[in-house]
Amino acid sequence: MMKVLIAGALCIASLYYSQNYPVSAIPENLKKNANVVVRRDLTTVQINKIDEIKYQFNTVTTVLNKDGDHNALVFIPYEKGNTISDVKVTIYDEAGKKIKSFSKSDFNDFANNPQGAFYTDNRVLALPYTSIQYPYTVDFSYQITNENTVFIPDFVPFTNTNISLEEGEFKVINKSGIELRTKVYPSKYNYTSVQENDNGSEKTYTYKNVPAIDDAFLLPQPVKILPKVSFSLAKFNLEGKEGSINSWEDFGVWYYNSILQPVSVSTPTIKAEVAALNLQGSKEDKVKKLFQHMQSRTRYIFVALGIGGWQPMMPDEVNKKGYGDCKGLTNYMKTLLDEAGIPSHYCVVNSNASQVSFDPAFPKMGGNHVILMVPTENGNIWLENTSQQIAFNHLSFNTTDRNVLSIKKNGIELIDTPVYAAEKSKEKQNMKIQVNEDNSILGEGKFEFTGSQYDYALAYTGLSPKERNEALKNQMDVLSFEKIEMKDFINDRDHAVAKFNVDFKAVNYSKNAGSSIIFRAVPLFSNTVYKNEENRELPFEIGQAFEDEYNISFIIPKNYKIDEVPNDININSEFGTYKLSFVKNGEELKVIRTVKVNKGIYSKEKYNDYINFRKKMMNIDNSKILITKI
Repeated sequence: MMKVLIAGALCIASLYYSQNYPVSAIPENLKKNANVVVRRDLTTVQINKIDEIKYQFNTVTTVLNKDGDHNALVFIPYEKGNTISDVKVTIYDEAGKKIKSFSKSDFNDFANNPQGAFYTDNRVLALPYTSIQYPYTVDFSYQITNENTVFIPDFVPFTNTNISLEEGEFKVINKSGIELRTKVYPSKYNYTSVQENDNGSEKTYTYKNVPAIDDAFLLPQPVKILPKVSFSLAKFNLEGKEGSINSWEDFGVWYYNSILQPVSVSTPTIKAEVAALNLQGSKEDKVKKLFQHMQSRTRYIFVALGIGGWQPMMPDEVNKKGYGDCKGLTNYMKTLLDEAGIPSHYCVVNSNASQVSFDPAFPKMGGNHVILMVPTENGNIWLENTSQQIAFNHLSFNTTDRNVLSIKKNGIELIDTPVYAAEKSKEKQNMKIQVNEDNSILGEGKFEFTGSQYDYALAYTGLSPKERNEALKNQMDVLSFEKIEMKDFINDRDHAVAKFNVDFKAVNYSKNAGSSIIFRAVPLFSNTVYKNEENRELPFEIGQAFEDEYNISFIIPKNYKIDEVPNDININSEFGTYKLSFVKNGEELKVIRTVKVNKGIYSKEKYNDYINFRKKMMNIDNSKILITKI
């Protein structure tokens, strides 16, 4: 009997110990490259009926160091009408000893406006807790009931780098009688896999022992590396409006009729506004004039109101107030075009620097941004309506090279946005540089940017002249500037070109060698540190294709001659090309540099080949020119 009691006591002690999550119990492979180890991530989704879905969440997160704090924040996002219950939080120390417990009453309630929302129905309960010791563990659980059944989240191991997962489980219990479609997207790189257990109305998906993805150079976003499971309910509710997602077509009809049509309302004021513009010329001319008119009288403010934050503001409200979010401004622009008799399509997109497209074979609610597409005989015109400065018919790198949900009366059509090839994403430099005997240089430069490089240059538009000079100085920090001035900045919004001129003086550019002077062939170049990796574990991504075209004229001091010049160089690689050539003309030396880099995701085996390609470019940029006193 004593043996039984001892055995029972050991079992109870073991259970108690295991529930306290000592850090010593974490497998060593999950600590590698990790700031945070998710010990458990358990989600149960119970679909009761078309307008009732219940979520039960339990996450146990061990924070190994200060860099992991932001991944262990305790908060509950919610909307009006949600029911939140069974909120429990327990904090443990490194040994698994309980430090403190919290309940729902300890949380603070805030408007959930991470983007600085002006109007929002979204709110968040947040626990104001900060740990003073590391490691520590947070055991956090709660239940929330929602009437909106269209947003069943994807199941992924984690979404950020330097997080590992010990165990993750996503269980869906479907009591609604409505078809629930699921789709597993395996990891393209065999990073980990998901286990699936389908028991009729109950489906369970599990990840186990998923190591952290280290934040390596040129790493694709985790969403492109990890597997995921997506869910879509064939019939759903959104703020009292029921719909179906049996196909993109029928979902689009619902979206058009339930979300867009109620707010696609013009007014006499808007009619008069369009008439006053006296639109003439081609369709492209009319669209451009309307778009730039809209830009001139509106500004972007995030608004999350109306059918779960998905319905745009009324056009008349945008017209009167002069502001709106991407939905409101796009709908307002669409209404202006309607009044001009020009059809256009409201398009939902996944806006992110890393391209994410919708699956044509798996319709579901998604996207985080809205743009407008105007079909013409000469091709589609794309309008980004949230920026007062962006050019007509230009999309930034956050929305190019992916598909969109083009919402039409008869359904959704998936349409691809433009892709900017390297030759269309160009930086042109034309520089004239006076080389001085005191090792300084005086320079005049003309700069021009198109394509995705235009997007980066667009950041200068919101800066004062002083701020522009300082930003330029920081960007071109390979030179030691004594002075630098940006002049004549032009944002050509008709052709998506940014231009400016630069005057500068830089010191310590050259070095003396007896009666000679040595200086670098390329004044401005990337000083990124490129390191080889012998044990690269994952692929690398070149996010944007681009082309740089530099024409540099060096004027040497009088009584000097051009003595030694590097040979012309031409490098070809699957990652791009590099050319550097030299032309001597008396006291002038012209340097012509052209670089082209191709975008894409490349295998880990090619990583060092790419690094060596970039290193070669940098070494050649540092080629030396020798001039000698006569």
